[in-house]
Amino acid sequence: MGDRHEKGPINRKRRTTISGAGGVTLKHANGKKSDAPCDAIEANLNNGKIKDPNSPDSPSRKEKGKHESINDRISCHSVQESLLSSASGYSNYRGILNWCVVMLVLSNARLFLENLIKYGILVDPIQVVSLFLKDPYSWPAPCLVIVSNVFIMAALYTERRLSVLLRPGFRLLQGTFSEGFGMFLHILNLSTILCFPVATVLMVCSMTPVGAVFALGVYTIIFLKLYSYRDVNKWCREMRHAKARTLSRSHSCPSVPRANGTAVQAQVSYPGNLTHRDLYYFMFAPTLCYELNFPRSPRIRKRFLLRRLFEMLFFMQLLVGLIQQWMVPTIQNSMKPFQDMDFSRMVERLLKLAVPNHLIWLIFFYWFFHSSMNFVAELMQFGDREFYKDWWNSETVTYFWANWNIPVHKWCLRHFYKPMLKRGVSKWAAQTAVFLLSAFFHEYLVSIPLKMFRLWAFMGMMAQIPLAWFVGRFLRGNYGNAAVWISLIIGQPIAVLMYVHDYYVLHFQESSPQGPAHK
Repeated sequence: MGDRHEKGPINRKRRTTISGAGGVTLKHANGKKSDAPCDAIEANLNNGKIKDPNSPDSPSRKEKGKHESINDRISCHSVQESLLSSASGYSNYRGILNWCVVMLVLSNARLFLENLIKYGILVDPIQVVSLFLKDPYSWPAPCLVIVSNVFIMAALYTERRLSVLLRPGFRLLQGTFSEGFGMFLHILNLSTILCFPVATVLMVCSMTPVGAVFALGVYTIIFLKLYSYRDVNKWCREMRHAKARTLSRSHSCPSVPRANGTAVQAQVSYPGNLTHRDLYYFMFAPTLCYELNFPRSPRIRKRFLLRRLFEMLFFMQLLVGLIQQWMVPTIQNSMKPFQDMDFSRMVERLLKLAVPNHLIWLIFFYWFFHSSMNFVAELMQFGDREFYKDWWNSETVTYFWANWNIPVHKWCLRHFYKPMLKRGVSKWAAQTAVFLLSAFFHEYLVSIPLKMFRLWAFMGMMAQIPLAWFVGRFLRGNYGNAAVWISLIIGQPIAVLMYVHDYYVLHFQESSPQGPAHK
């Protein structure tokens, strides 16, 4: 007992690492010898050899291997889940994904060969031109797009009259127009943007449906952009009135100076943004939401630009070919079952149309949101390239609509949804209003070019509200994602067949009562 309290010499641990010995470390503590493996290493130092205790020749290694082989022979089972069970945590399904791709290619190759054998080659580039121009000497759609500059200039000069200047001594100089009168002019201008092309399409006989869709699409984009332009400039005036801070007038979108080889972006402040150059940059930029200072990329990448241009041209030709070769015959052969109200044949034709329609929609998504918008963004050095998110992983309908078209979603959120919430509108009512607005523009872009009002697109968009509630309430995870995909694959062909059937009955049934051969 007494020996425990006696003070002895201070023992220190010493670590000695022998290089070239397979990473073996010798430790000596309290002056005692190390274990047997270390003693074996020390004994072999004089012979110039060092044996690794972990080597296969080591007795302990051999004994361990012997015990393991005996254990393996006695028991070969352990508690584990099957790979396809969700509890297993397994997630590498690359082989199954490749199998799905191979099956998809083979099945569509069979359909393609069947289509060629039955109809021959139907692709006709000349017919594409006739879809845009009925009369080669009359170009109503391009002329209508050119006239849109009048409304753009009206918005610019209205904002200039409303602009607030800051004089020395922090004195605000009001614009020549009051806020109320400026609001009236903006409402009049925006209403005319929506109504003027409608009157032109309905009155001009040489306007083709495809040309009308193009012109109305351009006017819709201008409407949304000028609405955002008005809102942002109004917010800038409110900030000036509230803070009365010094803001210097600067040139809009000035030339970019360079410092140390990098681009330095000059900032634009209100009302220096009220210039032609600033507004037309916004008109051509791939966004619907206006800012005084957009994020800019430092340079134009020529290889990236050429790749996007090649994709645009290739996928445009592919879209035209698929529509003419695959989709048009299927739609034509679907008219007779609809006229006879043969329900079983209608369902069969709907499912047959779903495959080419969905494939064309996916190609169009890539062509427009990735290739075309990135091409324009790179050309204009527009920095924000988030045009879409991972909508293909959507587990709810609302997530899909919020992520497949980011420019429209940002506009709705910034200029429609959040202002309604600030006014005290409930969240559910604001979401319903957003769907109503989207349904209006869908019907606007379909019914007016076809010159018939059936409200199929409007009802299809409004049907998203109960579908979103059902999927969000009762379906989760993969089931919700499957429901979103089914609604995309089946819902769009239903609307297409409804419009094509009504258009065919309205325009061609009297002249050709015998429809195309049913195949």
